[in-house]
Amino acid sequence: MRSRESGKNLQCLHISSNNISMTATTALQQPEPTRLVLLRHGQSIWNRDRVFTGWSDVALSSIGKQEAEQAGHLLKEAGYTFDMCFSSMLERSTDTLQIVLSKMELNGLPTQSSWRLNERHYGALEGISRWSAVKEFGIWPVLGCQLRFNASPPCLDPLDPRFPGNQSRYATINKAALPLAESMQQTQLRLLPYWQETIAPELLQGKQILIVSHKNILRTLMMQLDNLSQAQVMKLSMATGQPLVYELDQKLNPVKHYYVGSQK
Repeated sequence: MRSRESGKNLQCLHISSNNISMTATTALQQPEPTRLVLLRHGQSIWNRDRVFTGWSDVALSSIGKQEAEQAGHLLKEAGYTFDMCFSSMLERSTDTLQIVLSKMELNGLPTQSSWRLNERHYGALEGISRWSAVKEFGIWPVLGCQLRFNASPPCLDPLDPRFPGNQSRYATINKAALPLAESMQQTQLRLLPYWQETIAPELLQGKQILIVSHKNILRTLMMQLDNLSQAQVMKLSMATGQPLVYELDQKLNPVKHYYVGSQK
């Protein structure tokens, strides 16, 4: 009896060892998820003053600089590193990125800035406070473009200095491609070629990427990644200075997403 029981025990031990070995092999074979981190720039002086900003190039507020430092601290403490970074061409985005990389001790990392990652253009509302805009244009032209995916704010005159086509930094870009105002739908259409042709190919190579951009750009990216409806994307909120991580499979489908520091 003892030899039979001993044989059974050895057989069970053998099977258990095989199971452990198979589990370990499977774990080793599973590729590390590609991580895409989305970060809305720190608070700008016009965010603070509740002024429509869009493509207007304004600086970070003192709170915004602190938010950028905190984002860098969170990423460093959680052990994140990146292969490359992307930002818009606007100061509040590029400054946030530089503060984050400095805090993470990743200075010198490859970075790219593109006008396609600029914030949604708010047209004739840019530089105007919320209340002043309502008094000048009426409630629905101001409110409607914030509630409806395909609603555009009042357009700029092409001679207006706020039109990017009249600004030297965009001189190499076809004026016809530059906005006089944008709905969320138009913002998405501006972004998608850059996502598909520049950012996504880097992610498909398994690179870990940080994008520092703006609320509406990041919302349209989330719409793309999570296959959200127009109504869903208009309800999304995106706090300044809080890194949002997307873990992606080999086809860039989201496995999960979460804010850094929220998983404990």
